[in-house]
Amino acid sequence: QVQLVESGGGLVQAGGSLRLSCAASGKIFRINVMGWYRQAPGKERELVARITTGGSTTYADSVKGRFTISRENAKNTVYLQMNSLKPEDTAVYYCNAELSYTNDGRNYNWWGQGTQVTVSS
Repeated sequence: QVQLVESGGGLVQAGGSLRLSCAASGKIFRINVMGWYRQAPGKERELVARITTGGSTTYADSVKGRFTISRENAKNTVYLQMNSLKPEDTAVYYCNAELSYTNDGRNYNWWGQGTQVTVSS
């Protein structure tokens, strides 16, 4: 039905940068919100950043000023530019989309498979 395909994770030294991408495809009428979450070992999944169709953004306090979320609505794609990475940013990063299949007003939540980000000290 819907696929979210992430790319861009990897290993980087502290202070470095990575850019994550997530492309949504399938039976999609409209994507209302796209976002990135992360889950470190032994911790709960947490919001990193999210962006609405209109471009309004929300960031976790821990990444403000270092991460930037953006999206290309025409391509159903969201990006996460991560700068000044810290070892505590190490986690599996998941793409999320709140979308509708038709114009009936109902939204559905979809997740990507996750991409590992490892920041070495």
